[in-house]
Amino acid sequence: MFQEWLSPVPSSLLEKYDREEGQEIGAGLYVHDEIAGFPEWEKCKIALLGVCEGRGSSSGNVESAPDLIRKKFYDLYPGDWRMGVADLGNLYAGERLQDTQIALRDIVAEVLSKQIVLIVLGGSQDLTYGMYRGYDKLEQTVNVAAIDSRFDLGKHDLSLSEDNYVSHIILNKPYNLFNFSSIGYQTYYIMQEERSLMERMNFDLVRLGEMRADIKLAEPLMRDADLVSFDIASMKRAGARACKRSGPNGFLEEEVCALSRYAGISDKVSAFGIFGLDGEHSEAEYTAELVAQALWYFLEGVDSRKGDYPFASKKDYLRFSVLINEGEQELIFYKSPLSGRWWMEVPLRNRNIGMAGNSAMVPCSEYDYERACQNEIPDRWWKAYHKGL
Repeated sequence: MFQEWLSPVPSSLLEKYDREEGQEIGAGLYVHDEIAGFPEWEKCKIALLGVCEGRGSSSGNVESAPDLIRKKFYDLYPGDWRMGVADLGNLYAGERLQDTQIALRDIVAEVLSKQIVLIVLGGSQDLTYGMYRGYDKLEQTVNVAAIDSRFDLGKHDLSLSEDNYVSHIILNKPYNLFNFSSIGYQTYYIMQEERSLMERMNFDLVRLGEMRADIKLAEPLMRDADLVSFDIASMKRAGARACKRSGPNGFLEEEVCALSRYAGISDKVSAFGIFGLDGEHSEAEYTAELVAQALWYFLEGVDSRKGDYPFASKKDYLRFSVLINEGEQELIFYKSPLSGRWWMEVPLRNRNIGMAGNSAMVPCSEYDYERACQNEIPDRWWKAYHKGL
């Protein structure tokens, strides 16, 4: 049990809410507070966890961000949600950064074992590594999606930081990573050898311009992810005023909320982390309010999940067959009548990855189906095929 590692939410953040009649989010949470102690979190669908760790960051005082985000989040009003939400409190930094990562790993593992969706309020983005390691005990492959302007490969032989955490995920045992999706990367921040490496590994890479032209491109990537890591530096500086790594280009405020909702509606996403807010910055209140709204949309998404992934039965879905290359190859697509989402069937080349049957269902978009109708095999089909699916 991890309760002894966590400090309660400060009473100063809770005292303004009427726990009996208040309608704000802060009034309805199951909260780890200083008076009542640890809540009955196991009955909830979602759990929040603050991680006050910034030693892997060069982005300012990110360790002070969790309570500032809470302050803004608690003031919002919930939607017509049918789920309980718990706030577990804060995990303070250990004696070493490694200690914090290990504690985070164990907390993530226990929360996931209860089939509860975990939201981590950072802190610096290298905490994504500790979250990823929390999946080790599940003995499954893991898909990670990062909303980020950079790949964060850095140098693996250096200590873990927000600049190289992805290399640590890829190269450190146990090797559980199956797919990595980079959502909104900005090419001028990427070395060519980094891009070449990511392409050789058949990872999903979508540039900022492509994503902003059609934000719906993110939905299939989120639908296939277990863990979503959101770096506030992926936002345009006008919105991410309290993030030192943000730049003149990036996602707009409403796009961040849309991406968060896509992460929430994914039936597969079980952990969502948001990182990089400098809690001591003069504009921290503004950025924290935007983060709080993004969290609201994530919760709205979780409450709207349709439960159509993974497949219960193919017979319940609309099946579309597309013949390409003059009829030499058949691509099979499925559309959920419940949610309107699309999948494509990809033949298995590697039967040692724990999947049943002779094919796997890969999330896609209607655009992929339209491309197939134009005699083009979608990129996601090829990437999935070459990765061994």
